[in-house]
Amino acid sequence: MASDAVRLTSSAPASRQDGSHPRPQLLRSHHVGLDRKVGFAHDDDLVGLDEHWQLDPSRFTRTILLPFPPESAASGVSDNAFHPCVWYRIPVAADELVAAGHTSGRRLLLHFGGVDHEAVVFVDGHRVGEHVGGQAAFSLDITGALDPDATEHVIVVRALDDPLDTRVPRGKQDWMERPHAIWYHRSTGIWRTVWLESVPPLHVTHLNWQGDVSHGRVTALIELNRRPPAATTVSVAIAHDGRLLADATVTMSDQSTEVVLPLTGQDNGVNYERLLWSPTHPVLLDAGVLVHAGDGVDEVRSYLGLRDVAVGPDRLRLNFRPIIVRAVLEQGYWPGSHFTAPSVDAMRAEVQLMLDLGFNCARIHQKVEDQRFVFWADKLGLMLWSETAAAYAFDARAVQLLTAEWVELVRQFASHPSIIAWVPFNESWGITHLSHDPAQQAYSRGLSDLTRALDPTRPVISNDGWEHTDSDLFTVHDYEWRRDVLAARYTPEGLDHLLATTGPAGRDLVVGDNQRGDLPVILSEFGGVEFVTARSAEQTWGYSSATDPADYERRVRDIMEPVKASPLLGGYCWTQLTDTLQEANGLCDEHRTPKLPIETLKELMGS
Repeated sequence: MASDAVRLTSSAPASRQDGSHPRPQLLRSHHVGLDRKVGFAHDDDLVGLDEHWQLDPSRFTRTILLPFPPESAASGVSDNAFHPCVWYRIPVAADELVAAGHTSGRRLLLHFGGVDHEAVVFVDGHRVGEHVGGQAAFSLDITGALDPDATEHVIVVRALDDPLDTRVPRGKQDWMERPHAIWYHRSTGIWRTVWLESVPPLHVTHLNWQGDVSHGRVTALIELNRRPPAATTVSVAIAHDGRLLADATVTMSDQSTEVVLPLTGQDNGVNYERLLWSPTHPVLLDAGVLVHAGDGVDEVRSYLGLRDVAVGPDRLRLNFRPIIVRAVLEQGYWPGSHFTAPSVDAMRAEVQLMLDLGFNCARIHQKVEDQRFVFWADKLGLMLWSETAAAYAFDARAVQLLTAEWVELVRQFASHPSIIAWVPFNESWGITHLSHDPAQQAYSRGLSDLTRALDPTRPVISNDGWEHTDSDLFTVHDYEWRRDVLAARYTPEGLDHLLATTGPAGRDLVVGDNQRGDLPVILSEFGGVEFVTARSAEQTWGYSSATDPADYERRVRDIMEPVKASPLLGGYCWTQLTDTLQEANGLCDEHRTPKLPIETLKELMGS
């Protein structure tokens, strides 16, 4: 049976996929995408549920192109007004179920990459499930709702996203009707891909790969949709370039199990580095998992990266060696499609652009990226700092919403080797009174510890930028543009002064008694020089402003050179990759055109 799992690692291995599969670390042989024009309606008065719109096709008088949000031009709706509730009607032909591999006795899964913020889903008039949380993907088993006599099935989705509710995690989505300051247009409802997949009755729902570089082994955590009715055989294999590294067959009687796989040759101190993932050597290992049950076999292809992330006294360490983090702030916003990338090709190009500019890392800011974007980061060798959309209020509901979604997100993304840090909070957003409120301090510490409980393999930043309560990296946000001030500030003496007084933004860098001091210092936001080459808003701004290309290069150099020369800093994150509406402080304009020659920017940014 293990040989069957081995076959999956060599037959269309997951590491060589084309990047189009919406869930790149859990692939099956068939799926059908539903991204296309579908029925659409606003429900401003919130009457749709009472009036049973899921049964009334006449309510859907408009169309929208999925997966783009209705606020965007790409959707075909392009309506930025306040609309708290939207509905979608998605017809699915019977032959599309066949294309998804669905036959009698199997289960049909409906997957959503993201619906902001509360979703209720109906299939053929039957309510099949709900989900809360706009950043996390979710899946529903819709088999029991399918009308067996229908030649066309109908999926209806109701999405509720109150634009004025600051307790809901919203990130950079504005609560005002027009974007202002550092906030952008909203993304209501479906904003990520929708797709169908057919699976056996007993099937894998979650995979997590944890590499142990020191001992040359991988632990596979396998979760099924339910407890097997009888002891079930599960086979796992890992390979690289067609060479088998490990395989095992176990008997599974619970809903989840862990399988430890020693990797051939990884105990050899001469050769083991050949299989380690790093930005300069992004090796991906292929994996296959088979679940053998009496009513079918579930075949899953996956991939993983073997690498270790740790915190040293002065540098982040990757595979036990110090690494300087050269990062750029990535808002992940597009002029025509907002927070949804216009295509899979655009996701790959975005990762490649950051690498071409000399960065080895991106800080995904106030959103969760599409898993296909993260696949390209895994594949091409771009490290990622992973955060999520913040709320702007603090109460029991805000805590509940963010915490529940954060748990989902850490689980969904934990196996991606490119992710090297978790950031549950940024600049005290949603915890405004962190400096003096014990409850908010407890929340910051508690969510950081919860993250470590879910994933003890990565550092956690308790509050990026300032007011750290319990961070594993000491991060600072500083938009100073004067060369001499930066040169003096990022020395051991300069940092001691900041700690004794306040940080660059006039905020304490540490609150409470739990924060360690012997940690690498990362300048995780800085720069932000405005230079307008293609205006994207009536009014633009930056933290300093350039008048022409020569002035822009001089200003960027004045900031970058003392930062790169600092003996204190273990890394930095430049703000930002692209112009975004009124923020014209990108290295590139909103269409991803660099403002200086790429080689010049690459030299400025550090490589």
